[in-house]
Formats: sequence, C-alpha cells, structure tokens
Amino acid sequence: MKTIYKKLLFLFLLLPFCVFSQNALNGTVLDSGSGQPLSGVNVNVQGVTNGVSTNFDGKFQIPNVKQGDKIVFSFIGYKNEIVTFNNQKSLAISLIAEANQLNEVKIQVGYGTVKKKDATGAVVALGAKDFNKGANVTTEDLFKGRVAGLTVNSTGAPGGKSEMRIRGGSSLFASNDPLIVVDGLPLDNATNTGSSSFLASLNPSTVESIVVLKDASASAIYGSRASNGVIIITTKKGTKTLAIDYNVLYGAGKLVNTVDVFSADEYRALIAEKRPGDVGKLGTANTDWQKEIYRNTGYVDQNLSVRGNLLGVVPTSLTLGNTDQQGLRITNNFKRNTLGLVMNPAFFENHLKLKLAVNYADEKNRFTDGVEGAAIGFDPTQPVRVEGAPYGGFFEYTSGINSNGKYPLISTAARNPVAQLLMTNDRGTSKRTFGNFEIDYKLHFLPELRAVVNVGFDESNGDRTRLVSDDAGSAPSNNNIPYGTNEYTEATKRNKLLDTYLAYNKTVSDFNFDLTAGYSYQKFESYRFETGNVLNPDLPSTFPEYSYDTDVVLLGLFGRANINFKDKYLLTLSYRRDGSSRFEEQNRWGNFPATAFGWKIKDDFFKESNTVSDLKLRISYGVTGQQDIPEPNGYLEKYEIGGGNSQYYFGTTAIPVALSSKRTKDLKWEQTSISDIGVDFGLWDNRISGAVDVYYKESKDLLVNAAISDGSNFSNRVYQNVGSFTTKGIEFMLNAIVLKSENFNWNVNFTVAKYERRIKDLVNGTDILLGDNIAGTGTPGQIFSEGYTPYSFYVYKQLYDTAGKPIDGAFADLNGDNIKNNSDKYIYNNPDPDVNLGFASTMNYRHFDFSFNLRASVGNRVFNAVDASRAQYDSMENGGVLSNVPSSILNTNFQTTSNVVLSDIYIENASFLKMDNITFGYTLTNWVNDKATLRVSTGVQNAFVITKYTGLDPEITNNGVDKTIYPRQRSILFGLNLKF
Repeated sequence: MKTIYKKLLFLFLLLPFCVFSQNALNGTVLDSGSGQPLSGVNVNVQGVTNGVSTNFDGKFQIPNVKQGDKIVFSFIGYKNEIVTFNNQKSLAISLIAEANQLNEVKIQVGYGTVKKKDATGAVVALGAKDFNKGANVTTEDLFKGRVAGLTVNSTGAPGGKSEMRIRGGSSLFASNDPLIVVDGLPLDNATNTGSSSFLASLNPSTVESIVVLKDASASAIYGSRASNGVIIITTKKGTKTLAIDYNVLYGAGKLVNTVDVFSADEYRALIAEKRPGDVGKLGTANTDWQKEIYRNTGYVDQNLSVRGNLLGVVPTSLTLGNTDQQGLRITNNFKRNTLGLVMNPAFFENHLKLKLAVNYADEKNRFTDGVEGAAIGFDPTQPVRVEGAPYGGFFEYTSGINSNGKYPLISTAARNPVAQLLMTNDRGTSKRTFGNFEIDYKLHFLPELRAVVNVGFDESNGDRTRLVSDDAGSAPSNNNIPYGTNEYTEATKRNKLLDTYLAYNKTVSDFNFDLTAGYSYQKFESYRFETGNVLNPDLPSTFPEYSYDTDVVLLGLFGRANINFKDKYLLTLSYRRDGSSRFEEQNRWGNFPATAFGWKIKDDFFKESNTVSDLKLRISYGVTGQQDIPEPNGYLEKYEIGGGNSQYYFGTTAIPVALSSKRTKDLKWEQTSISDIGVDFGLWDNRISGAVDVYYKESKDLLVNAAISDGSNFSNRVYQNVGSFTTKGIEFMLNAIVLKSENFNWNVNFTVAKYERRIKDLVNGTDILLGDNIAGTGTPGQIFSEGYTPYSFYVYKQLYDTAGKPIDGAFADLNGDNIKNNSDKYIYNNPDPDVNLGFASTMNYRHFDFSFNLRASVGNRVFNAVDASRAQYDSMENGGVLSNVPSSILNTNFQTTSNVVLSDIYIENASFLKMDNITFGYTLTNWVNDKATLRVSTGVQNAFVITKYTGLDPEITNNGVDKTIYPRQRSILFGLNLKF
C-alpha cells in the first residue's frame, strides 16, 4: 500500500500543470477508423504561416485564434479537415484515412527510410497504435503475435529474456536471435551479469515504432548478423508543442496452474498400496509444495513523458520510468528505473539535422534457482518447517546426528525448495547507458546529397552476489558438514559503433534514384571478475579471478540503390562486404548481395476499379551471414590461466597453471540465401489490406559444434562448417476496418505463418545426437539427421495391449534383431508448429475502448520430460527417501524409469490457443478545464490457455523439451493515463 500511496501522491503533484491557461484553442486529433490519437498532424490558421503540430497523444494548442478563423488540419495519409472557429473551448477532430496518401508514409529500414508504397522487401512496420496493450515489461511484449513469421516466447520470470524467432531462425548451433537495432545502434544480444535480459533496460514506453525486416533484400544491408532477420526499434522524438503524459499501471498476479501430482492423502494411499513397507516414512503434514514456493504478486509500472521545444529550437523528449514486478517464486523480484532522452533539432532550413538519443537504466534483480523439480517431487506428507530443527528450522532429510554434533544431509534426497528460496540471497544490479548521436547534413550546394554520421555507444556494468547461509540445506557441503556460499561476480560489456554514409536522391525524367553508400565499424569488449565460493575451505585465498574476453570487431562496406521508374516499377540492389575478427585472415571477409523487384500492378490492371485500391508484386533474393558463435577468435593460439582449483603449490605459494585452449582452424562464414515472392494488397479504399509471402531459405556451411578425432585438439569438440539446411514457408497478414462510423469503430489484425525446416546434409551423412540429459538419464532423445527437422525427437515406439494400454518397457523391434537397443529408436515428430496464428481486435465506441490479443500454435509437439523422468513407481523412492510423482502415472502404470524414459508416449501434441491480454478503457476527454484527458482502464494479462497438453504450459522454449518451466502468471490490471 505504501508504494501505491507514493504513486498517487506523484499523480496529484502533477495536477497543477493542468490548470495553466492561455488564450488559445486546444483539442485532440484522432484517426476516424481506430479512434487512436494522431501525432504530427499540422494545425494551422488558414492564411497564417505559423502553425503547430499535434503531440504523440494527438493533442494540440494553437494561440491567438480569432472568431471566424479557419483552422486547417492536414496530415500525410489523411484528408484535410477545415473547421471554423466560433469561440469553442476545445475541438475533437477525426481525420479520415486516404488510401493513396497512406502509402506515402515512410518506414525505417537499414541506413535510411523508404516510402511504404515503394518497399520491395518483406517488411512489417508497427506504430504505437498497433502495439499490444497490457503489462508490457520488456519491448518484445509490444509486438508479440502482431507480425506474421515472428514468434515471441516469453519466460515466466519478471523482466526475463524472450526467445524471438523470425521465420524459424537460420542456424543449428550458432545464434538464431534476430539482430536488434535501437535508433541506429545494433545491440549485443548477450545479457550481462546482474540483468534479467539484454532488452530489459529499454523502457517500452519510449518506443515509437518497430520495423521487422524478414527477407534478405531488406536485411542484407546489415550483412554480418542479418541471417535471422532484423528488428529496428525507433524511440519517440521531441515535438514543438508541449505535452505531458503520466501513465501508471497496477497489476495483481497469481499462479494459474501446477503440475498435477498426488495430494498428501492421495500419496499416503498410494504408498500403502504400492510400497507398504515405506508407510513408516510418511509424515503427518499436508503440504502442497508447488503452492508453497509461489505467491500472489504485485506489479507497478509508471512513466512520465514530457515532450516539447527546449529553448524554442530543440525538440526534446524526456521519459522517466519506474517498474516494480514481483515474480511468482516467493523471493523473485525485478525493479527498473529508466531515463530516455531524445533531442532532434534542425538548423539552416532543415539542411542540418541532429539527433541525440540516450537511454539509461538502473536494474535490480533478485534471482532464484529453479526449484520446480524439487517441489514436484517432495513428499507432500512432510512439513515446510520443524520447530527447533537444524538448517534454519526447515525440514530436511538427514541421517541423524553424528559424532561432531552435526546432522549430515542425505545426499540423494532433494532439498526443501521453500528453504532453498528463502535462505538464498541472489541479487544482481545492472547500470546501462546506450544511445547514439547522429548528424544528417543535406549539402547546400547539392541538396540531393546527404552526409550522415552516426556514433553509437552501449555500456553496461553489472554485478551479482549470491549468499547462502551456512545452515541452509541447499548450501554446499564438505564431508557432509555444510558451509555457506559467498560468490561475487562483476562484469562490464561495451559496444562502440561508427556508421558513416552518403545518401543521394535524384529524379531524372521518369526515374527516381535513391542511392546509399557507407562504412560501418563496431567493436565489442567485455571484462569479468569473479570470486567463486570464498567460504569453501578447499579454495585458496587467491581464488578471485579476472578475465578479459578477446575483442570482437566487425567491419562493413555497404551500398544500396533504390530505382523507381514511373512510380510503377521498383528495383532495389544492395551489397555489403563484412569482416569479422571471429575468423582468421583468409576467411575473414564475407560478401552479401541482394536484389528485389516490385511492380505496382493496380494501375495496369485495376486502374478504374473501386474494389482494388492497392496491389503490388514483390520478388527478392539475397544472401546474409552468420558469425555469432559463443567462442570468438577460436583460431588464435591462446592459453588460459587455471582457476582456484587448478594450481601447483610450492610450499605455501600457489602457482597458476597455463592451459592451452582448443583451436578452431579454417572456420568461415555461415551463409543463408533467401528467396521471397510477395503480394501487398488493399481493397475498398484500404478498408482491407494485407500481404502474402512465400519464401525459401538455405543455410550453408553451418557453424556446428561437432566432434573431432581424439588427440587432434585440446578438446573432442570444436566449431566447424558442417552441412546445410533449408526452410520454406508461407505467411499471410490481414488488417481490416470491420466497422467505421461516427461513434463506433472496429479494427482487426490477423496473421498466419507456416514454415518447414529440413536438414539437407551433414558431414559424411552422420547423424548428430542431442539432448544427453533430456530426462536426467544421459540418453540422447533428439537428433540432427538429413531430411528431418532440427531437434526432431529420437525415441522408442511404444507398444500397447489389446485394451489400448501401454505395456511397461515394451517397444517395437524396428530392426528385427530381438534386442532392445539404440538401433530400435526412430525419429518421431519435432517441436516446430504446423502453423502459428495471431488475432488482435480493437473496438472504440464513443469514449469506450476494448481490445484483446489471441495467439495460437497448431501441430507443435513437446517432449514431456517431467513425466518421462518421474511418472514411474520406482521414482517414489530415491536413496531411502520418498518422492512424489505426477498423477499421470495412473494412466501408464509404468514401473521403472530407465525402461520407458524415451518412449514416444511422452511426446504430446502441444497445440494451444492463448488469450494474451484483454483491455477495457474509458477516456474523459474534457478534464480539468478542457486541458487534459484522463483514461482509466482495466484488463487481464494471460487470460486463458486452451490446450490438450498435460504438462504445465504448452509454450516451451527449450527446443520442445519440458523439463519444468517457470510458470506464467495471470494478472488483473488497473491503469490510469493522464495527458495534458
């Protein structure tokens, strides 16, 4: 409650700003179709040169208006509106979209912009009105489910990193993450120490637009890291009109579901039936261990944004943000304070444009161990706490008191998961500053030519301290005598960028030429210091260690030509030559060309049509590169100093040992070629618009961490260029204004995406087995095999009796040798979905708004490793200690884990339909003397999931293997948005 009072006090402190009054006309400009505010609308008194523009909330204030003046509202993509001033206190204007002008809107692409109508690649642009509503803690929450072919799989941890994939990714062992570019600065997607996610430090409320580049013709200009697509994020700019926006969102969350295990009474009955000799080991408590490790949560997010014209010449945007989110685990917490500053002045009649963008984030986390496995298996008849017991008063399995007066733990028993959370203090902090300064100069003597210099910087300093009490059961042990944990790590990551390029735009007769050529330099540095466990009596006092990673440098020379003939035929040519320090000199440089052709068909075939308002054909081909592997500069001969556990002692002096690192020779670029054919369309004055794309990708010289012959290196596995694989798919996106009237508007967005990945060839056709610990048995359960999808499941074929019940340990003898061995395993299904779907709906009735977002995945399979490793009767006892088991054991009656762990019965159809969020709001438009608007809203995040999957959640990030996950909470949200 104290936190809420602080938020309300802050709100009331802002209210006095609302009462300032001028002799001026105020108002709001909205999109007539969606009812959303329009920023950047020009508002002028007819015949007067000076005017204003609406801010990002659609509000404006124009001074010195006289009776009878004509007020003109104009905006690209909309029909002009003229209103006569008759001493109104305020105006509410709705502009009507004009199909032809909408195509004039420019969207951000690599090193420049392009008109929407002239885009030749598979590009999707989202503005603020397209973003998802609800609790958007990290930026990826804004566009989840909104772009065909882009999947975003979020973790349940607060502020945690999401798994993002564009068209399924393009690599096997190298990174499949898309390149993220913020205001022209490509980010390193590695999360630093102390942070929960590399994107957690970017406040979503500062984001103005997001552009997704999906095919090579659009992304190849970024060459070296564009194989997995590019996401371009642009933050909000300053305006000439003062606008203040305060937004607060409060959420109350709770646990939705748990793994279905036996209750205490059910477990007692099961033990009495199956293991009567162990009845004496049962306790008298009734504990639901999964519910004990979780809690109801709170969430508060507030942002204050001020935009205006600093000193009358510098449009400026300042955003302050504060986020406090509790995780479901009882000690997990995420806090973030952010500052975003953008200054974008223009001088010399807009010939010289400057932009300074700075983002600062102070992030604080309390991390938690994954205790779900212990909670699932802990005996429900045992209590959480025992008064006077050792190990902090928490129940733990011990072997009794020994001669030293200690209570040694039973090493094979699970530790109390509640104690593990409460007696572990694992905290991290991260301070990050990133941004860029851009100079854009249009030459006075040659205005067709622009020179652009962009300097970017990104530095994060993080630290993390892990403390475990010496009387905690989860503390390490020395001869069964516990000692505590005190580990400390700090790290610095730094990213420097210099981009310089020339842009030339010239129209000659029927041709328009837009030419770009430039140079890019980017350097990544990192440093790390760690102590290890200084409480371990076996570690020397010299254990603290320093490590400096070898710098990674990327160089690029790039060029692009956009040629427009008669505003009908479009040609894009691009080329990038990239160098990476990850490769040795003879393989350092890669070449990445791309071309695309567009044809605006409407004027040739549907010029007089009232139905077809837009129709464009796109054809593209390009090559992108991949060099992002976890072991950079592997070709260098390097020696690593041994750690605290690898030293020689001469007397009392510790001498560290120099160990030779493994070396990677002849490694070269992984390359992905992408072909795309697409059609953009609009119907009935663009009331319905959308796009269809069909594509084919082939990745060659895959960067694979593959086995090598023994003795040939200082490791038995190194990165090699091995094989290739293909991806083919189809995508469909539809936007529709279902209803549009003076008082009611309904807009929908629908996306469908299907892709199919296949491994084309591997070295010598040899399969690569994966997932050695797929269910804790050390047995591979996934495979890379020619002709199959990556990470296909590699299991035994379950046999059933005449009643349809599975037979314990009985599998099909696929090779006919009457012996159960690996030769009987077969490839059965894979984690990739047959199709992904998204549906978003927004309705506006007068001052009411209602929106929701649905996502669906059809045909994806999940290996239920929770059941595979636990749902057998022998799992009820481990080293003399009783363990709970999933109730699904009643469906199989399997006895021994090792006999059935890789049965195909555990591969389940995990298709699902999810309602990500529902939001309902009401806006007071004339509030506080017509100077402000106030919107109140409520909603539900993670409203429901419909699935047949028997596990906790069908949305799995671990290549389709469910080993237990951090649950996603359901939250009730309450919001307040004040604008003036």
